[in-house]
Amino acid sequence: MTADFVDALVADQPAGSGPVLRLLGDVRVSHGSRWYDVPEGSKRLLVYVALHRRRLDRGHAAATLWPDAPDSRAAGNLRSALWRLNQAHVGLIGVDRHHLAFRPGVLVDIDLVTAWAGRLIAGRPAGADLSALPTGGVLFDLLPGWYDDWVLTERERVRQRVLHGMEAMSRHLVTSGRCAEAVEVALTAAGAEPLRESAQRVLLEAHLAEGNWVEGRRGLDTYRRLLARELDMEPDPRLAALLDAYPRARPAATADRERASSISAMS
Repeated sequence: MTADFVDALVADQPAGSGPVLRLLGDVRVSHGSRWYDVPEGSKRLLVYVALHRRRLDRGHAAATLWPDAPDSRAAGNLRSALWRLNQAHVGLIGVDRHHLAFRPGVLVDIDLVTAWAGRLIAGRPAGADLSALPTGGVLFDLLPGWYDDWVLTERERVRQRVLHGMEAMSRHLVTSGRCAEAVEVALTAAGAEPLRESAQRVLLEAHLAEGNWVEGRRGLDTYRRLLARELDMEPDPRLAALLDAYPRARPAATADRERASSISAMS
């Protein structure tokens, strides 16, 4: 479950950390064991501030969020959105006459997830990084149904970061001898982007590390058919080379012939 994975990252934060804005799935706020719904009319403002990660000019934010409204109306909409957040006990945004930004201590789930991925990619996992397995498609789907340009760009950035992080995690798990979990993580990455060759590679590596040459062969054959059907392409020959280099058992027929020859020689 994505919530379990994010909760593990939240639990690994320093004691006394602030509320967490959840953007993977529905927009909600959690603080400790309590959950708060975000008013529908305030979600875009909260998300806009979260994705920009800096102090923002109030007028520019209002014009971006309500582009069809006159400046005075947009400014009024901004004030109303802030008021609704405070009424719902999710006053995460601090404001003055000209600017707005998140209050100190506010956490955002995608920042925790991309930081997790960054540590794995850099080869420096820590704390809960290898404890909870990132499963579930929603982990790759930031704010589904939102089509603003500033959301689409961030969605793709997070998606790529998470995919790279999961590929790195699978390799870390293999190194730690946790091959079954490595296969599970690699399957999640490959399922999220079936045509992604790097995900197929780590899945194949995990199967081979577990000693399952046949699983690796089956997965590569499935990937080959998918590439041929979707792109009229063949996989990188280096994927097949991984299988060819694996020291697997001899075919049964060959072993039977060798045993028969040995018996004949002894007769």
